[in-house]
Amino acid sequence: MKEKKILKLFGMFGLALALVGLGYWWGQSDNNGVHANPSTRQSMAGMEGMEAAGVQEMASGSVNVSPEKQQLVGIRTAPAEFRPLTKKIRTVGIVTYDETKVAQVFTKVEGWIEKLFVNYTGKLVEKGQPLFTLYSPDLIATQDEYLLALQAKESLVSSSLQEIRAGSASLLETTRRRLSLWDISDEQIAELQKSRQPKKNLTFFSPSSGFVIKKDAFQGMKVMPDKELYTITDLSTVWVNADIYEFELPNVRVGQTATITLSYFPNRPFTGRVSWISPVLDEKTRTTKVRLEFSNPDFSLKPEMYANVEINVDTGKGLTIPDEAVLDSGLRKMVFLDKGEGRFQPAEVRLGGKFDGYYEVLSG
Repeated sequence: MKEKKILKLFGMFGLALALVGLGYWWGQSDNNGVHANPSTRQSMAGMEGMEAAGVQEMASGSVNVSPEKQQLVGIRTAPAEFRPLTKKIRTVGIVTYDETKVAQVFTKVEGWIEKLFVNYTGKLVEKGQPLFTLYSPDLIATQDEYLLALQAKESLVSSSLQEIRAGSASLLETTRRRLSLWDISDEQIAELQKSRQPKKNLTFFSPSSGFVIKKDAFQGMKVMPDKELYTITDLSTVWVNADIYEFELPNVRVGQTATITLSYFPNRPFTGRVSWISPVLDEKTRTTKVRLEFSNPDFSLKPEMYANVEINVDTGKGLTIPDEAVLDSGLRKMVFLDKGEGRFQPAEVRLGGKFDGYYEVLSG
């Protein structure tokens, strides 16, 4: 019958470790042909006390521990077995904006704000919602140019000269493109073409839906093309920036599931995913920034909130042993195999990652 190898677990007291370790050392000394000197013989005499205590070393390096002594010192055994290699990496994070959903509003043309429709920070706006009206001499002049080009095209459409017809069409398209580049919408250009009257004030609209997180627009103020008037961000999706320690980075992958909880909502977890891992390590904290992405349809997650983060790691299945079964000397990692009838055999193992109280065994 094939012998079943059971891993020895060291339980309660350092006494068990000392006894077994001493027996292993004596066994290794015998195997290497080391002969005892007089002082060593005195130590060997102490082994008689170990035998009397129910622990006997063997020539192979294994030791015998009587069942009574195993129970006394709390020695336990557990099988090496295949199990799912899963764990949770826990850290903290801060909620922030999704930078891909932040829009800035500029006029791109010099002028004066005549009327504000969105006049305070924090207002929720929809895409296409009016923000303000602007009076600009440049816009009025360009509207006039557009109307003249439109009139010229219509009057020359029946010209027998192809060059003249093409020139008038090109002029009209040039003025139309200039208006578009100044963020005048197609609907406003169509209204200008229909009314044939330039408008003194043109309305500027929100480029996206979201909250106004910055407002530097005031009624009557003069604006320049480089002046940022509004910053609008869509909070239907938010990011959480978390710090992951260096030794945990090999277990983190883009696309992994992540969960956050907040003190504001203790019984409501939010589920998202890892969307980005920084290529740079902080030399002082030995951590790397990891970005998590979360859906936020009801805007419960607000920028600058603190969050408790759990990243779920799943690397499949593997052979595992309990972490308390491993004796780590710093150079080697050892376990003891239960050979039956109170005999324990030392074995060196090569370990992989640690998963919730278990080590993955790579070899040994």
